[in-house]
Amino acid sequence: MSTKYIFITGGVVSGLGKGITASSLGRLLKNRGYKIINQKFDPYINVDPGTMSPYEHGEVFVTDDGAETDLDLGHYERFTDVNLNHNCSISSGKIYQNVINKERRGDYLGKTVQVIPHVTNEIKDNIYSFDGQADIVITELGGTIGDIESLAFVEAIRQVGLEKEPDDVMYIHVTLLPYITGSNEIKSKPTQHSVKELQSFGIKPDILVCRTETEIPIEIREKLALFCNVRPENVIPNLTAENLYAVPLMLEKYGLATAVCKKLKLEKSEPQNKEWENLIENIRNLSGEVNIALVGKYMHLQDSYLSVAESLRHGGFANGVKVNVGFIDSETITEKNVKDILGKYDGILVPGGFGNRGIEGKITAIKYARENNIPFLGICLGMQMAVVEFCRNVLKIQDANSAEFSTTTKNPVIHIMETQKVVTEKGGTMRLGSYPCVIKKDTLAYEIYVEENINERHRHRFEYNNDYKERLENAGLICSGTSPDGNLVEIVEYRNHPFFIAGQFHPEFKSRPDRPAPLFKALIKAAKESK
Repeated sequence: MSTKYIFITGGVVSGLGKGITASSLGRLLKNRGYKIINQKFDPYINVDPGTMSPYEHGEVFVTDDGAETDLDLGHYERFTDVNLNHNCSISSGKIYQNVINKERRGDYLGKTVQVIPHVTNEIKDNIYSFDGQADIVITELGGTIGDIESLAFVEAIRQVGLEKEPDDVMYIHVTLLPYITGSNEIKSKPTQHSVKELQSFGIKPDILVCRTETEIPIEIREKLALFCNVRPENVIPNLTAENLYAVPLMLEKYGLATAVCKKLKLEKSEPQNKEWENLIENIRNLSGEVNIALVGKYMHLQDSYLSVAESLRHGGFANGVKVNVGFIDSETITEKNVKDILGKYDGILVPGGFGNRGIEGKITAIKYARENNIPFLGICLGMQMAVVEFCRNVLKIQDANSAEFSTTTKNPVIHIMETQKVVTEKGGTMRLGSYPCVIKKDTLAYEIYVEENINERHRHRFEYNNDYKERLENAGLICSGTSPDGNLVEIVEYRNHPFFIAGQFHPEFKSRPDRPAPLFKALIKAAKESK
């Protein structure tokens, strides 16, 4: 069959759950036997989120091929279990960079370069790049219809509707139906205005997904259908679900995937959701709780650690327990109050990050976990600070530090890679994407992964300094995972501890609700057993 295209836009306000809708639809269509791929368009001028503060856009999600992408790609991967790539995350900055590079090379043969057709053609090239690779491409447009910066994307997806067969393209519009407490009624007018705005750009939505806190009365659905020019059965409620992963089944119940199959004339239209239903049933039947402290530095926006928090919950699903994640600002932790802050937790996780703010609090938290036999997992910067803490407090190297935070330390136990010393630009210049790791047998890491050769995703510049390896290992902090050539340390663990392990990589990027990342599953198991 020819490739089908689904475009998901948003209206009224941002943050309505377009990403979860796109992810859920991807899962429902994949369950029916189709090969799907999700794509995100972001209108901002940044080439990618890699140079953004986490407070601007939440976490940066990294794909196998090293693309630094929007956090919605994490939702896509967790829901659909499809590994995405750099073509799945496209920004205005990336589009304009490509167009300008082509203009400089003379690719346009002297033509005046314009938004239409040159920018819109570049956008469409990214949409069509999946032709032959997927049965269905689900493309989400970030922001809200009417935003000035997204107009080129809106025009491009309109053109796709003209260039492809009518049965191969459809548009889904996600909007808000606000509930007015005083009058006890759902208001449809914001959605009507949003659809009118979308239609003014030449796009007629086939389906409305309406974010609402209550069931939509039949008269409201009929009113929306009439004024927005869609069928009543294609007005789909999107209520607050009991948990994030229950959304696909809720949207299935209200007929979203059925409506999509009908519009695109997909033959395999019967729901096939048994495995996902089993997952939700497992989540509903969790018994007992585990409290995990996530000690980070970007706590004003918890989306900064979205994949980490979700991976902890995945670990809970596999161990039959609910995981309560405590978001702890590392800047608040000192030697005097660390027990008061962390004493109630069954496990401690120190995630990645950049810059020296809050670093001493992270080191203090790691020391507390190590000395008190509390299950500990360090990720990226968390692994590096575990090495710094061990050097300072066990090897008594008082000025041990990372070269990222001190240019004067005589003991840079974490140092810059040789290939990074001449980097002049920050964007996309780190060790990014999937790298192999060889795990030593008879280690905690091997017990967790149960295999010698693994691949995990990276996002960092600084590395473990091998000059200190012998002293660290003699004192008990062993290197249980390295690059195949042995030069790069990927995993460290402390032998004299029930569960103390840290990885230079980001295991959270490969965790799935029905197949949690091994390190998270093991952390929750250790925390559960320590209670």
